[in-house]
Formats: sequence, structure tokens, C-alpha cells
Amino acid sequence: MEKLFNCTVGEMLENIVKKFPMRQCVKYIEADYDRTYYDFNRDVDQYAKGLLGMGLRKGDHAAVWATNYPQWLLLLFATAKIGVVLVTVNTNYKEAELEYLLSNSDSKALFICDGLKDIDCEKTLYSLCPELKVCKPGQLTCDRLPMLKFVCSFDNKYDGMYEWNQIPQFGVLVTDEEYKSVKRSLSPDDVINMQYTSGTTGFPKGVMLTHNNIVNNGVQIGDCMKFTHRDRLCIPVPFFHCFGLVLAIMASITHGATLVPLFFYTPMKVMHTIEYEKCTAVHGVPTMFISILEHRDFNKYDYSSLRTGIMAGSPCPEPVMKMVLEKMHMPEITITYGQTEASPACTMTTTDDDFEHKISTVGKGLAFQECKIVDPETGCDLEDGFPGEFCVRGYNVMKGYYKMPDATAKVIDKEGWLHSGDIAVKNPDGYYKITGRLKDMIIRGGENIFPKEVEDFIYTHPGVRDVQIVAVPSERYGEEAFAFVIRKAGYTVSEKEIRDYVMNNLARHKVPTYIYFTDSFPLTASGKIQKFKLREEAKQILNLKGETVRFVDVEE
Repeated sequence: MEKLFNCTVGEMLENIVKKFPMRQCVKYIEADYDRTYYDFNRDVDQYAKGLLGMGLRKGDHAAVWATNYPQWLLLLFATAKIGVVLVTVNTNYKEAELEYLLSNSDSKALFICDGLKDIDCEKTLYSLCPELKVCKPGQLTCDRLPMLKFVCSFDNKYDGMYEWNQIPQFGVLVTDEEYKSVKRSLSPDDVINMQYTSGTTGFPKGVMLTHNNIVNNGVQIGDCMKFTHRDRLCIPVPFFHCFGLVLAIMASITHGATLVPLFFYTPMKVMHTIEYEKCTAVHGVPTMFISILEHRDFNKYDYSSLRTGIMAGSPCPEPVMKMVLEKMHMPEITITYGQTEASPACTMTTTDDDFEHKISTVGKGLAFQECKIVDPETGCDLEDGFPGEFCVRGYNVMKGYYKMPDATAKVIDKEGWLHSGDIAVKNPDGYYKITGRLKDMIIRGGENIFPKEVEDFIYTHPGVRDVQIVAVPSERYGEEAFAFVIRKAGYTVSEKEIRDYVMNNLARHKVPTYIYFTDSFPLTASGKIQKFKLREEAKQILNLKGETVRFVDVEE
């Protein structure tokens, strides 16, 4: 990438269509949707004009609450072409969370699918807006959501809702010149996408991202993977998250690659899709790759077409990375670090980086961005090798949190630096290591404990599949370390073994005070571990004072 692009999402798509009109753009194995770039862009235009005919206008907000449907993709680009801000809704949300998001985002329209795992979308909406059952489509007046004017179903016809296939019919109300005029009125710096933070820190906030944010980040991500029009990316990660929307969709479209999305992740679907569609890349968080590698049918599938992909969301243990490289035939897999507020990628390894850098770092800072490490107390820049807060400045930083100027000012300083809240170290060779979250750091009797350091070590125990460490209050030391441990199948590792293992290799104060064995961790829909929920769970467990928790006094 020699220079930053200055174009809208729609212009980017149209430029790629001119280069690769007959190349396959998107192919679904779970739906009858297979389009070349020319055909996909034609579909997008039909729906963009239809949305205008339905009454959506530049600056309006439209929410989408659905899994990775073809309609989701079309809506993303159709809204971008007419300047409508697409608000992405977490597919795990229940009624109260949905109400908060729709209200906070001032969404005028909502697009839904039939169901999301254990959620009935129509039933939820009728409970939230009973007025929907008796109104005509497009004429909703809802007491709890006064800004919401219409709902559209991707799947079927329901009372009070439009059907997705109806939308192009409204395009007859819009002339070609009117459509072109709307597109000409857009600026690359307009907010075009709003994503609510995934909930790893609790209260969700609407992150406002622009055309330039997501287009340029997509270009750079694709460049790091050496994407071309010959690549085919299997996408099991959700579209509503930056991982799906930018690291997958935008990284692919900006390079003319083929999207091969899955409605939602299962190990079997990923393995089947890779072989059947001869995918050259696949994205996922470490837990996804672990589930694939441990699947009983793993060896029945052919992964020889694979080359690259992205592992992100949380650190990847070394043994897992080795198996991904060797058994899944992904020698050029990459690691990305970032956050939604940064569009999201800030640093990334490349296909050429060696194994050591892929397992121990998150790569170098991306071009056209400035990265630095600062002392979280003083704000002063730190030299290489010293841990501090990771900060970034550049084209990728969000416009801010929607309707939350105070919250925005807390993370973006007056010089434009986005403060990540992550603790990192910059090595002399320019590669960054993420060592934890500022809020995750445990201060035990004046000693700083970085959970990631201890987690990484405990993970090397042969009987441990995964581990997460959180802080719990302590009258004696202020805070103590509470370790949640998942055993590997067939192992009966004990609390004493874990304690001795850490005690014999790390400083005494780093030994977790509490060790608790569990079967799983609470995850967001995008696969991130929700440490704030683990902290609450740890407090509840301690309050029970049961036999399942063992107190380990490391001072003895």
C-alpha cells in the first residue's frame, strides 16, 4: 500500500468491479447465492435504489440483526452507497440489549433473520414493539422505540414487516440521476458504520467508523496476507464484528478475492467448506482453531488448498499455532491486533514473518499509523522493552462514540492518540507484544501481576487445555489472582499440581491464590473471552465458600 485511499465503500467496490468483473465475488454453500463481482454490484445497486425508495436517506441509521446471510452483505454495501449508517447488532443480544442498542443508536430501520441460535427474532420484536403486529409495513409507531419506523425480514412475511425481496420494487420511485446524485454527495470521511463494543468491558458503546476507516484498514490487512483475486476466504466469524466486516469482507473485496461465508461457525462446516470450496484462507479466534483441530473428523478433510488467514481476538498458544501451520497447511497465517475503535487493526504480522514472531508478538505497526507505548500514570513515552499502554494515531481512529463525547474524550486525547487500555511492549526490532489489559492487571500487596504472563505459563502444563486469570478483592493484599482452568480430556491435573508448577518456575507472588476447574469460559459472539463475567463468577464462587474452591496461601 503506497498511499492511503480516499474513496467511499461504494466507489471502492465499483473500482474492483472494473478490474475483475467476471471473477467470483461471493459463494455460499448454505444458500443459493453465487455472484461475480459484476453481478454482486448490480444486486447492490438494485437494493440501494430500493432503500432510497422506501424512505431511507443519507445520515439515517439502519440496524441489522442477523447471522452471516447474503442479504447482510448486500445491505452493507447498499447502505454505504446511499450514505445510510449501518448499525451492526450482536447476534447474542436478547430483548433488553436489543432495545438499548436500537434506542441508543437512533435506528430508523431494522433488518432481521428468522432466528439466532436460541433467539426467535420475530417473537422478540413483537414483545418489544407490540404495535408492529397491527401496523402497515413502514408505518411503525412504537412507544419504546420512537425512532424506529420500519422492520424488514430477510426470510419470510410477517405482520407489520417488509420482505427483503420487496425492496428492489421501491427502486422505481428513484431515477438513475437521483441515485447518482446521492452517491456524489458522499464524503469518504462520513460515518458509514456503527459497531457496538462487544462487551468484554461491560457497557456497550457505539463506535462510529467512516468509509476511509474501513476501506484503508481492509486494504492493509489484505496486503499483509498477500491477498489477490485468486484467493478464497472461508468466513466463519460474524459479520457484525470488525473481524468479519473489516478483516474478512473489506480485506477480501479490496483485493478482488472471493468471499465464502458461513451463516455461523461450527468446526464441521469450516472443514467441509475449506475442502469443498478449495479455500486458500480462513479466519478465526484461537478457540475456533482448537475446536477444529480436536474434532474427531479432522483427519478426514483435505486442507492442502489453505495458505493464510488471520488468528486474532486473543493470544494463540504455541502448540496450537504449530498444529495450525502444519496440520492445517497454513504456513502464512497472520496475527492481528487491534480494537473496534481503531477500525480495527493496528499491528499485524505478515506472511513472511517467522514462527517465533507469530507466537510471541502481534506484528509491527501498520503503515500510515503511529504507534507508541506510554506510561499509563504519567502519559510519557516509554523506550523499547518497557511495558506500558499501547496508543495509536492515524486514519484508522474512530470518529468517536455515538452521543458519548465524555467517553470519547477518555480514550482519544487532544493530540488524537487513541488509548487502547492494553499493556504492551515494543521490541527493538519493531514488533509489539500485548501483555494484558490495564484493568486486568492485579496489584497484590504492591506487586504487579500481569495475568497473561501467568496464563501463558500455566498453559504449558500438559494437563491444561486453557486458563484465564482474574482479580478478586482481598482484605489482606488488596487483590488476589483467581485462576479458572480447563483440563485437557483424559487428564486429572489437581490444584496442587498447578500450584507447584507455577511456584517452581515463577515468582512466589505470581502463584494464583485460587484455582478453580471449569469446562468453558463465557464468550462473546466473536469468540472473545469475557473477563468481566469471569470476575463476577469468581466473586460468587468465593461467596459460596464451598469445597470446590481451594485457597492457596502462597506466603506459607
